[in-house]
Amino acid sequence: QVQLVESGGGLVQTGDSLRLSCTASGRTFGIYSVGWFRQAPGKEREFVSSISATGGSTYYADSVKGRVTISRDNAKDTVYLQMNSLTPEDTAIYYCAAGLTLPLDLSRVNYWGQGTQVTVSS
Repeated sequence: QVQLVESGGGLVQTGDSLRLSCTASGRTFGIYSVGWFRQAPGKEREFVSSISATGGSTYYADSVKGRVTISRDNAKDTVYLQMNSLTPEDTAIYYCAAGLTLPLDLSRVNYWGQGTQVTVSS
């Protein structure tokens, strides 16, 4: 089992930045690809970004490409999502997820975190 805990969400203004963290406990975190997904009110959960187990490969949704950077520190069992130039369209609950495939998509997630709320005001 892998337990994932997200942190770093909050209320910000348009143009601001946030860094989300996903900290894992349990089985060896370093073997898992890790991704971030988000779900806005009334919408389906969607892919944001993912990173390979070693950190050597990263993927981004077109909607966030150029504004978001995913990284990981396996020594700290933590994955980060740096988000810049936030807009109200980024408002959602952001979920951390882990799996054994890459790119990580919804159907291949083995573990989910509880989510952290990001709200961007205009």
